[in-house]
Amino acid sequence: MIRKSLYGKGLILVATGMLLLTACRRTATDTNSLASLSEDDKGYGADQALIERENNDVISMADAAAANGSAQLKGGLNELSGCAVVTNDTLASPHVLTIDFGNSPCTGIDGRNRSGKIMVQYTGQYKDAGSQHTITYDNYVVNGNQITGSKTVTNMGMNNAGDYYYNIAVTDTLWSGTVANNNGFRSWTSSRVRTWVSGYSTGTRTDDSYDITGNATIRRINGHAFTVNITSALRVAIGCPWIEQGTVEITPQNGNVRTIDYGSGNCDSEATLTVNNQTYHITL
Repeated sequence: MIRKSLYGKGLILVATGMLLLTACRRTATDTNSLASLSEDDKGYGADQALIERENNDVISMADAAAANGSAQLKGGLNELSGCAVVTNDTLASPHVLTIDFGNSPCTGIDGRNRSGKIMVQYTGQYKDAGSQHTITYDNYVVNGNQITGSKTVTNMGMNNAGDYYYNIAVTDTLWSGTVANNNGFRSWTSSRVRTWVSGYSTGTRTDDSYDITGNATIRRINGHAFTVNITSALRVAIGCPWIEQGTVEITPQNGNVRTIDYGSGNCDSEATLTVNNQTYHITL
């Protein structure tokens, strides 16, 4: 069996299922005006997009560091230009992979400033049934936002359909400023199942695709919370920059359900958002 990297490109997409969930803009074909929505309705999407982006960056860099010994950005081969020192302690049990950006902010090729460490404890290769990978942080700061918490990925083996699947647990906090400054924070807790539905046995990443199910809770700086529930599995593929299909329900605290429908399988940027029985055509 051909193996890919420690995590495989799939782990880069642990959070991608929701990364584009509400990071959308209005198009000329909208049938209703988004301007009438409440600050919370608009803010939930912005907060979620921010948290998901940071989660995805971390997982992406961990994957690249494991595969190539250097920190890289999702979707490209551009290294973080000397910003990070990668070490992999395979004598420790569990093994520990460390991405160290140093104590002073370093500007990567993406224009973002990072400092501190990302640490990955792992018990086996990504494709090994029962293997577990836990990501934590040591004073890790991105553009003035400090991330604390952890995320754990567990290989559950094969399901009844013969596909490998992974349980994903995330409990992260993103501070606006540092923890010491005690500025406002956003928190994210999720429980997901990601099923590797194609590309598992090949030696390339471009044919990989996954179905993501599960739920999440996000709490905003103002203390308001909302839940995210995937009602129809999100199909994400390495070869497509958008979610190809699936539906998600977003429920604000003391509010009505909002629904995002990504369509039925086409690789395009189109989706619909339904709020209070009003539908908006959006471009992701």
